[in-house]
Amino acid sequence: MSSRKSVHNTHMSERLRELHGALIEIVSVMNRPQRDEQMVREAGISLDRALFPLLVTVERLGPIGVVELADRAGRDYTTVSRQVAKLESLDLVERRGSAADRRVREAVISPKGKAMTDRIDVARERIGRAIFERWDEHDFNELVRLMRKFAEDISGDTVGSASIPHDDSE
Repeated sequence: MSSRKSVHNTHMSERLRELHGALIEIVSVMNRPQRDEQMVREAGISLDRALFPLLVTVERLGPIGVVELADRAGRDYTTVSRQVAKLESLDLVERRGSAADRRVREAVISPKGKAMTDRIDVARERIGRAIFERWDEHDFNELVRLMRKFAEDISGDTVGSASIPHDDSE
């Protein structure tokens, strides 16, 4: 039985390395400035590329504090604070005090910002349909199901005491 377990562990290690490589590829593509520029063009909106991911995150996860937003964006808190102020000056987000903690100011999407993210969603769907047009429905549904499951597990919702894997080369 131990030889079978070691074969399984070897296979699992190989597949985890392959999964990690695929995730690096996906994140690299998603983080390219050209992708955000393409999405902005496709949506027919005018928005600074640096503000684009913040606006979408506020719409998806808001109300959200600037510290959490900065953490999720992988940016410095002070930079994100200035960028959220810019979004607010464009009437795309509103800031208000947190109901849970009065010291925290949260960003929420404004009606104008929601209209903009709705246009982004239409563009994202158009681009996504082109990417998945050759996939069969079952494979696409499985991808969505498994990505949702993975997102929940990696975010800590069901990880328990497992540590987060990292790249030793970093």
